[in-house]
Amino acid sequence: MSYPELAVHTMTTKPWSITECIEGYARRGIGGISVWRETVDGEDLCTVRRQIADAGLAGVSYVRGGFFTGLTAGDRGKAIEENRQVLREAEALGLPMVVLVCGASVGQGPRENISQIRDGIAAIADEAQETGIRLAIEPLHPVYAGDRSAICSLAMANDLCADLAHPNVGIAVDVYHVWWEADLEAQLRRCADHGWLDAYHICDFKPDQEDVLLDRGIMGEGCAQLAAIDAWVMENGFDGRREVEIFSRTWWERDQGDFLEAILEAYEDIYRGGLE
Repeated sequence: MSYPELAVHTMTTKPWSITECIEGYARRGIGGISVWRETVDGEDLCTVRRQIADAGLAGVSYVRGGFFTGLTAGDRGKAIEENRQVLREAEALGLPMVVLVCGASVGQGPRENISQIRDGIAAIADEAQETGIRLAIEPLHPVYAGDRSAICSLAMANDLCADLAHPNVGIAVDVYHVWWEADLEAQLRRCADHGWLDAYHICDFKPDQEDVLLDRGIMGEGCAQLAAIDAWVMENGFDGRREVEIFSRTWWERDQGDFLEAILEAYEDIYRGGLE
C-alpha cells in the first residue's frame, strides 16, 4: 500500500531523528514530509535536502516561523530576524512553504497582538516571495490565544490575509484547531476562493485530552467531523497533500513504527474508505 497523497510532520514521530523520519515515511509509501526545525537542529541542511530527494519524498513545508509579538520593539525586531533565519533554512532544505504560528504575548491584548502579527508578516512577505517560499498562517484553537497565537480561528486568519493583501501569504488549515467553528464550511470556501488554502493538517480533537498540547488524537479518536471537513476542503479545490500532525506524549513513549501503522490504518478507514 502506498500513500502518495499523504505527508507526515516530523514532530509526529518526535523520538525519531530526521534520517529515521525520512526512511520510515518512505518505506511506507508516504509521499511527503514536513520538516520541523527541532528535528534538523544541528544537521547539515543540504545533506537533509539530498536525503529527502533520494528517498523520493516531496518536501511540503518547514515548521515553524512566526511568534511575531513582543512587549518591546527590540523583542519584535528579534522575531523578524529569527523569521529571516527560518526562511534561509527553508531555502537550504528546498521547502516551498513556511508555516507561521503567529504568536501572542502575555501582558497585551488581542488587538495589539494582531497588529504586531500583521506588521511582522508584512516585514518578511516580500523577502519570502523573492526566495520562492510561501508563508502560511496557521490559526490555532482559542485555548492557545493567550501565549501562542492571537489568530485563533479560520475566520480571523482569513481576515488577516485580506488585511495583508499580499500574494505570497496564505493559510494552513489544521482540523485540530478549526473543527469547532460553526461557519467552517463557509470560511473554507472563502479561504479557497481567495487562493489562501495552502496546507491542510489532519489529526483529531479528543474531548477528554489530558494535555492541551501533547494529547492530540489519531484520526477517529476524537470528536472532529473529519470526513465532512475533508469533503469541504476537497470540494473547494485543494490539491495538496493531507499532512498528519499529531503531538502525543503517549505515543512518543511507544514504538514510532507502530504509531505510523496506527495512523495509516486510521487514514485508510476515514479518508480512503469513505471517499474512494
